[in-house]
Amino acid sequence: MSQSDLQKPDLPKHMQAIEIRNDREKPYLALGETALPEFGPEDVLVRIRASGVNRPDLMQVAGMYPPPAGASSIVGLELAGEIVATGADVTNWQIGDTVCALVTGGGYAQYAAVPAAQCLPVPNGLSMVEAAGLPETFFTVWHNLFDKAGLSAGETLLVHGGTSGIGTTAIQLAKALGVKVITTAGTDEKCQACRDLGADIAINYKTQDFVEEVKTATDGKGANVILDMVAGDYVSRNFKAAAVEARILIIAFLNGPKAETNFTPLLLKRLTLMGSTLRAQPVANKGAIAQSLREKVWPLIEAGKIAPVIYKTLPLCDADDAHAILKGGAHVGKVILEV
Repeated sequence: MSQSDLQKPDLPKHMQAIEIRNDREKPYLALGETALPEFGPEDVLVRIRASGVNRPDLMQVAGMYPPPAGASSIVGLELAGEIVATGADVTNWQIGDTVCALVTGGGYAQYAAVPAAQCLPVPNGLSMVEAAGLPETFFTVWHNLFDKAGLSAGETLLVHGGTSGIGTTAIQLAKALGVKVITTAGTDEKCQACRDLGADIAINYKTQDFVEEVKTATDGKGANVILDMVAGDYVSRNFKAAAVEARILIIAFLNGPKAETNFTPLLLKRLTLMGSTLRAQPVANKGAIAQSLREKVWPLIEAGKIAPVIYKTLPLCDADDAHAILKGGAHVGKVILEV
């Protein structure tokens, strides 16, 4: 659908958006202007009020995570705002609806074209800033822990990086669904933050051996599911911390994408090692995850049993500063850009 087909005649032809610029020693983010995005018959156009900041955004700026073919080159994978126009085939959303959504790009801007299937209503009681911190982490956690790993009540989950956006979400969601949660973090203060969110055990990986701590906490059995965004030397240690027939999910490589390991435990314990990214998956897959979240998780959010953890909110023009916060690693929860 072209700009001339937009249903709202008062929409601007251009919008402000964050650009990746390369006229300095290192790539950086700055506010610029670009055309309003076009959208298709199964899309909605959203006036963005807030956007979440995620580690894949940092990778894109560094040139390590290019957007999939056909996706917006604008950084940003999640947003919250109001629908201002709908595609011809969209029947389940109306102009004026407030939504949060997972996108393949385009979040750091005033407007974004979003597949209608990837939208979710802003949960009752949440602000736009809070809602903007939901999609990327909740889609990722649900897809990996429950769709792929089949995590169920009574099992033990080990989450690395417990104070990240993924970590704070995984702790709360797993606990709400009857799972025992063990997590790792880099300071005693961060470990306490994990316990405050519901983690049964929080391990300071700088002063404690998480393999031994997990074995002690599980009477030597190990964790049934491990969610790992560290990789590197954690791969072999995860094998040791895993229970028989455990499922290990690697979703990022903070310690690097290469590892030298002994695969014997993989065979002897009958382990399942999985990897996953969401960005390039088909709309239908992400739409199915959205439907599961709406049915099974949104009621928990609206009941106050789960809440997004917001560390800091900055204006859109300060996107570079937001990325610096993630690089620094001191945050607990999400960093959000207000548009």
